[in-house]
Amino acid sequence: MQKRCRIIYNPTSGREALKNDLVEILNILERAGYETSAFATTPEPNSARNEATRAAEAGFNLIIAAGGDGTINEVVNGIAPLKHRPKLGIIPAGTTNDYARALKIPRDNPIAAAKVIAKGNTVKMDIGKANDKYFVNIAAGGLLSELTYSVPSEFKTLFGYLAYLVKGAELLPRVKPINMHLEYDHGVYDGKASMFFVALTNSVGGFEQIVPDASLDDGKFTLIVVKTSNLLEMMRLITMVLNGGKHISDPNILYVKTSKLVAKPVDEKMMINIDGEYGGDAPMKFQNLKRHIEFFANTKDIPDSAITEIGEEALDEAKKHFVDGVQELDESDNIKLDK
Repeated sequence: MQKRCRIIYNPTSGREALKNDLVEILNILERAGYETSAFATTPEPNSARNEATRAAEAGFNLIIAAGGDGTINEVVNGIAPLKHRPKLGIIPAGTTNDYARALKIPRDNPIAAAKVIAKGNTVKMDIGKANDKYFVNIAAGGLLSELTYSVPSEFKTLFGYLAYLVKGAELLPRVKPINMHLEYDHGVYDGKASMFFVALTNSVGGFEQIVPDASLDDGKFTLIVVKTSNLLEMMRLITMVLNGGKHISDPNILYVKTSKLVAKPVDEKMMINIDGEYGGDAPMKFQNLKRHIEFFANTKDIPDSAITEIGEEALDEAKKHFVDGVQELDESDNIKLDK
């Protein structure tokens, strides 16, 4: 039976370079055995999400989200509620491309990203659920997390991650802690914090050491609560992040693993950021859906500690190599195996 692939691409992501590579991307996937077609998202709300749902229900084996983290989030929200979910691929064309970074997919070469998909190696990834919305990388709350809303989309496109650094330096002196009530697997945090976040990967806002021990498929979020808003302490914590993730044992940080989180405001509004966009206000419940969606990834470059189980294709290949090796041993040494 012919395998089918649907590329859902954002024609305005990044610097609109993706459109120039689309024909070659289609050829790569066709040669990999997929009957491939493409859908360009529109300005209508939930365009990518609705097309992902339609394609999944139509029986497509593979859906590719081509765009930024926002496009990936929409596509995931289109298939995550379904009982039968196709495999997902990523072709980055956005600003920070955190999810592609975590999966070790080339972030500045769409054709190379398509070749990763064509190789067929996959990882069954944990997915987060925040009330009735799904996310793939991070959910956050608190005044510090509102930084993303303050960066104009044009600025993100032109300057990429630099946009967040510039805006962050501008807003940091104005950040103040708020009272939070956070319930997680084995404890409760009641107190002031400038922000909390639950992360699914090691890449948050372009930093790969914020969650230095991240696992992609263990059913656990990494919960980080930043208790301070003091400017000097914040700068020191950022330095510790850049210096190998040493912030995780700092007294101004709560760093724990949890499969769920309930976040409640105490005396003022708390906005929630989901994969870089406004996702509603607390109270909100976060659940980790273990190994919920299978993504194509550059598995050879992902640390062994980040994956508890490998994808089906990689497992089948490992079995084949084992059987071939046993057969070669049998033939060379005339060993008779018990059947």
